[in-house]
This record gives sequence, C-alpha cells and structure tokens, in this order.
Amino acid sequence: MPETTVVLSEEVREATAAHRPVVALESTIIAHGLPRPRNLAVAEELEALVRDGGAVPATIAVLDGVAHIGLDKEQLERVAGDPGVRKLGHRDLAPALAVGASGATTVSATAFLAARAGIRVFATGGLGGVHREWAQTQDESADLRLLATTRITVVCAGVKSILDVPATLQRLETLGVGVLGYGTEHFPGFYLASSGERVDWTVRSPEEVAAVIRAQDTLGGPGAALIVANPVPEAEQLDPELHDRVLAEALDACRERGIAGQAVTPFLLEYMMRHTDGASLEANLAAVRGNVRLAARIAAAAAAAAGR
Repeated sequence: MPETTVVLSEEVREATAAHRPVVALESTIIAHGLPRPRNLAVAEELEALVRDGGAVPATIAVLDGVAHIGLDKEQLERVAGDPGVRKLGHRDLAPALAVGASGATTVSATAFLAARAGIRVFATGGLGGVHREWAQTQDESADLRLLATTRITVVCAGVKSILDVPATLQRLETLGVGVLGYGTEHFPGFYLASSGERVDWTVRSPEEVAAVIRAQDTLGGPGAALIVANPVPEAEQLDPELHDRVLAEALDACRERGIAGQAVTPFLLEYMMRHTDGASLEANLAAVRGNVRLAARIAAAAAAAAGR
C-alpha cells in the first residue's frame, strides 16, 4: 500500500487550511451515471457551478490506490473515460487502497473521505435509502448508517424515488440524522419536487443552514450528518404521472426478472431513463445542478459565519 493513501489537491489543501468554502462532489455520476462524453462535460459544469458560488470544488475519486480529494483536468478525464474504473462505497475503500485499484466514490465513500479531509459540505443528486419490500429483502443502502456517524452537510434532492421514501425517513430519524427541507415543507422526491412526505424543519436561506451547522458543533454529541433536502424546480421535474406509471412498470419488471441486491437500483434507474426517453436523466441533472449551486452558497455562508 502507498504510504500516502489520501491526497488533497493543492487548491483544496490551501482552501481548507485557510477555512475558505469547499464543496465535495462524488464521482460515480461521472463514471457510472452518465453516457460518454456527456459525463465529462457535466463533471466540468458542476465544478464550474461551485466556483461561480464562491467555493472550491473537491471532486473525490480513488486512483491507483490513492484517494484524491480534488481532481485535476487529467484525473477528471480519466474517471470519465476509463471503463475499468470501479464503483466504490465506503466499505470498498480499504480494499481499493490496499490493492491499488481505481474507483469512483458513491455517496457513502465521498461523505467519509470529505469529512476526513475537514470538508463540511457535500452536494449530490439523491441519497440511497431503504428499498421497497424491505421486510422481505432487508435491503438498505450503506449511505444511511455512514451518515449516522459522519459530521457533514449533504445537499440532495431527497432519496431516489425508486426507494421506500417513508421508511427511509423513519430510518434517518432512528439513526439521528437531521433533515431540513430547503424552502419546502415536503421532502423532495428526487425526480419530483415533492415525495408527498412532510419534513419537520424548513429553512429558507444558506445562512439558516449555516446556523444549524454551527448549532450542531456547539451541541457536540454524536457526529451525525445533516441533510439539506432541496427540491428540483417544478418546471424541471419529471412529469408526475409519467414517473408513477414507468416506476410501477420498472418494479414489475424487476420482480419478473428476479433482480435483487445491488443490481436493483441500477436496473430501475436505467429502466426509468429508457422508458421516459431520457426525461428522468434530465430531471436528475436539473436536481444535481440546483444542489451544487445551493451547496456552494451554504459552504460560503458557513465559512463567513466561522470567520466572524
């Protein structure tokens, strides 16, 4: 194993040392979530949106057994273009580092590495959660337990709507993970502006989120994450009727084909994309862009508050 297993880019290292705003970005959307060459264009766009918001982007990936917090142009191109790049959750990090593997980081791996590097804000699309028919499958994303023990603020569009949203919210409550609705009293539905489930707390500005982050730090206690649930704009959401119809068809197809375990989520997301003629992907990207913009504003507000 290399002596240095986690490396911060010079820009990220300088920003964190000076307590300037930094936003972590996952890399699975680049390596596995989008077709080439659009994936690279989106990766560059998301980093540019972070910069436009006054923060430093820290896209995270593992390359040749080294976890990189912040990628240069060549590294970003490698993640986007190399079909051999694996998908790494938190549990995969140690084996990947030990054998010198390369992989894109999921929510759990990105949150873990970002927090380890002292980064407090992370933007993504949708979280993993409790799968439908959990009572039979016991299938639950590793994101939830990792977030229960990691002090980081995650800006997302809720959890993927292919999951059991009410059960996921209950699980987050059990695990002590705080959930804030950003400008909404309802938990977002990933492709949809609302899942129909209510949130307990609503915030309406980056400064209010920064105040919650400060209060977390003041209180101390268990190092759980804070979820800022930011809905996709209604004008850019997937048509709700189309969403419900195609999702029902996708779930039926999944059962008929006996797909289970880790294969369920990618199958359902791919089915949704194909049978909505790509509209689900566009709604996903609209949500990600909004989350990245908001995350940059939250990181800037938190840094400004800390500097007072």
